[in-house]
Formats: sequence, C-alpha cells, structure tokens
Amino acid sequence: MKRGVLARSSALDLEQSTGSDRDGNVAIVDWDASPPRQGRTVSESVVCRFIAGLDIAAILAAGAAAIHLASSTADWRLEGLVVLLGALLASNFLRLTGAYHFRHFSDLGAAIGRGLFGWLLTLGTLFVAGFFFEPITVTKGPWIALWFSLGVALIVASRIALNHQVKTWQRAGRLGELVAVIGSGPTAQRLLRGLNAVSGSPRILGVYDDDAAALPRLCMGHAILGSVDDLVRDVRLYGIDTVIVALPPAAEHQLVETLNKLTVVPVDVRLCPGEFALRLGAVQTSHIGGHTFLNVIDRPLRDWRWIAKSVEDRILGILILALISPIMLAIALLIRLDSRGPVLFRQKRYGFNNELIEVLKFRTMYQERSDANGEQLTQRNDPRITRVGAFLRRTSLDELPQFLNVVRGEMSIVGPRPHAVSAKAGPLLYQEAVKHYDSRHRVKPGITGWAQVNGWRGETNTLEQIRKRVEHDLYYIEHWSIALDLRIIARTVVGGFTGHNAF
Repeated sequence: MKRGVLARSSALDLEQSTGSDRDGNVAIVDWDASPPRQGRTVSESVVCRFIAGLDIAAILAAGAAAIHLASSTADWRLEGLVVLLGALLASNFLRLTGAYHFRHFSDLGAAIGRGLFGWLLTLGTLFVAGFFFEPITVTKGPWIALWFSLGVALIVASRIALNHQVKTWQRAGRLGELVAVIGSGPTAQRLLRGLNAVSGSPRILGVYDDDAAALPRLCMGHAILGSVDDLVRDVRLYGIDTVIVALPPAAEHQLVETLNKLTVVPVDVRLCPGEFALRLGAVQTSHIGGHTFLNVIDRPLRDWRWIAKSVEDRILGILILALISPIMLAIALLIRLDSRGPVLFRQKRYGFNNELIEVLKFRTMYQERSDANGEQLTQRNDPRITRVGAFLRRTSLDELPQFLNVVRGEMSIVGPRPHAVSAKAGPLLYQEAVKHYDSRHRVKPGITGWAQVNGWRGETNTLEQIRKRVEHDLYYIEHWSIALDLRIIARTVVGGFTGHNAF
C-alpha cells in the first residue's frame, strides 16, 4: 500500500478513527476522505491587502461619480480634494474597525457591518470637519449623499462577493496553512498538546518521525504518517505549506540531516526553539497557533512575490509571444522543408516541485533519431541534428515555443532550465551527481536563467559542469527579484544565451 496520508489504512475512508497515542490514551482522529486541499493555500495577507486596495478604489470611483452626477458647485477641484481626504480617512477607519481581519470575511453580517461602520466614521469625520474648516463646507452639498450611498452599495457588494469566494475556498480546503510536524518525543508532544488546545490552530496533516515504524499509530491524537523521506514525498503530493521541526535538543545531527532533506522541496520550515536555536544566529520568527517558531527555511516565492512573478510571466509571455509569432511561423516552415516529421518536439522534464511537464521545442533532430528522455546529450557535430536544427540550437531559437509553456503556467521566462528525466553528467544522473539537486525545483523552470547567461549551458561531460549550473540556479532562487529577471532577460537578448557551449 502506498504510504501517503490518504492510503495509510482502510480507516482513512471512514469519517472517524480511533487509536492509542504514545501515552497509551485513546484518541479520536477526524479523517477527511478527500485530498487535503484542491489548489494553493490562499494567502490571507494578500487577500486582505487586495480588499483594502479595492475599497479605496471603490471610494474614489464613487466620489468621482457623485461629483459628476450631483455636484451643485463649479469648484469640482475642491470636492475632488475632499474625496481624496475621505479615501485616506477610510483606509484608516476601516482598519480600526477590523474590516480587514480575514476571520470576519466568512461571516457576511460581520463583514458588511464592520465595512459600513468604517465608512460611516469616515463621512462623520468629514461632516465634523466641515463645522471647523471653511473649505470643507462642500460636504454639505447634495453630491455627498450620493457619494455615501454609492460607497455603501460598493462596500456591501464587495463583501457579498468576498463571502461567496471565501466559502468556495473553504470547500476546496484552501483556507489555513497545511502543517506537518517532525518528531514525536516530549518536545513534539508539548507542541501538539498546545496546538490542540487553541481554537483556530492550523490544519495539522500529521506527524513524521524516522522511527515511525516502531512507534504507536498516533501522537497526541495525530496520525504518525512516516519518516522524513515520506514527508518530502507528501509535500510534493499534497502541497504542505509549513513543516514544524520539534526534535529533542540533543538530536543535533538528526536535525541537520532533516533540514538538509527539506531544502529540496518548496515548503516553509519552522523550528521549535531549543538548545540548537542558540547556534542559528539571527533568524526571524513565526507565530502559529499561539506558539513561536524559528524560521530556518522559507519558500522562495510566496504571497506577493509569487503574484509578482506570475504577473511578470503572463504579461511578458503574451507580449513576447505576439512579437515572435512571425519568426516562429518562418522557423516552422523551414523545419518542414528541411526534414520529415513534426515541427515541435515534446519532452518530459522536471518542473516545479519535481512535477513532470511537457516542454515544447522546435524539432532540431531527425525524427527517427530523436531522444525523448534526453539519455544522450548533444555534442559538437552531432549527426542526429538537422541542418536547420544546428542553426536553431546555436541561436537558441529552438526554445521559442516554450513561451507557450509560460503562458500555460508551466514555466517562467526566467528560472532554472528544466532538465530531461534521464539527463546525465558523465556516467551519473543529475540527481546522483549533485547533492540536493532537487532544490532547484522549488521554483518554476525557465526559458533562460542565471546559469545560462553566465555560460553554464550545453554539454555536461563532467560533474563540475552540472554542479556549476546548480550553484548558479540556487543563487538565482535565493536572490530573486523582478530587477534580476529583467537583467537576465536583457543579457539573453544581447547574446548571453548563445556562445561556444551552444550546439
């Protein structure tokens, strides 16, 4: 039987199951027969800031409409100034009334009430100011009533739509972080006992321990699901957001090995403070379920950084694809004239979180000699490559169809290059040649990357060549920014993706 959270035993198909924890107490576990989550976890901070920005935009739009439709004065500039002041006040009053606390969004009455209370305080403040400052007397005009009414309508409409969306997220299991705990000893028991006692604690998928085979089935009411290696697999299967390491202070060597294993998956790793914490240096902290943890590993792209990267890829991907479409059509025609076979070559490669994606390229080899798994890397004067294919490879024009992968969301414009599943460095597979090679898969693969513009592309006859590639890929992941992406794109355009290693 597959040792996943949904296939530990037949009891997982039941609504509830019972068992004994390591203290010998009988515990009841709530099992969910469906996958833990459908889609990414919703970022509460992103949603709250988005709603805050939407409210300000709605207030400004309502004010502009009211001035246009109901203003009785010719001094629209002064009324516009009042609208700007009102938007500024509203942004503060809405926060003070708790209108942007995510927990209120699931309660339609509370969400509407807090939003309207903040908006009422804003208009009330403007009216009070009108008694003391002559320029604010425009608040007595008929347009102000229309502004208030439109503001009410927009706030209510936004809360109704948001409440509907929050319920949709709840049904998909996308609210609240999915958490796994490493360790089942006294430190982990104290942690789990504390989390169990706090309402609104994160959703705990289960407990992992390298001694799982010799341990009871439950630890403080939570299933022991396997070893740390099993956890790495489950992060990829179920999209676990956070791993809390709760190993005993004396297990320093085990802790180091555990952290090394977790560096290959896109997950936040938090450490329960102990003696080991004194050796970590300056670290940030997180607060989960009323407990404080040390941040030892962070996902490379999360919240706003993930959104910024996604927007960058989609916008630039569509624009570039539109610009290069004539070139791609011309290349397709040349390929068809040069040799028999399809225009595009499709190859399975590793993508984000080690998922296999189908990468598109222009076909550069004779169809009967193509290598679907990348078992044999190309070399200089490779007889498998067609005449047109040799030119496309030297200029990297064979990579252009991958902008379709970008638009589909499978790749980024900039990122670690995706490698074929059977690619080798000398006699070894890449995963065997470089320790923690999978760490480069914590972000989406790219058409171009930091390694490529620095000359590390082409054949990998030696271990040093693939290690340098991975070294540059990890540097990119750790130092990502939109500015760095634009720099890599610029270097690619002026020839950084070609050179003596391109063939």
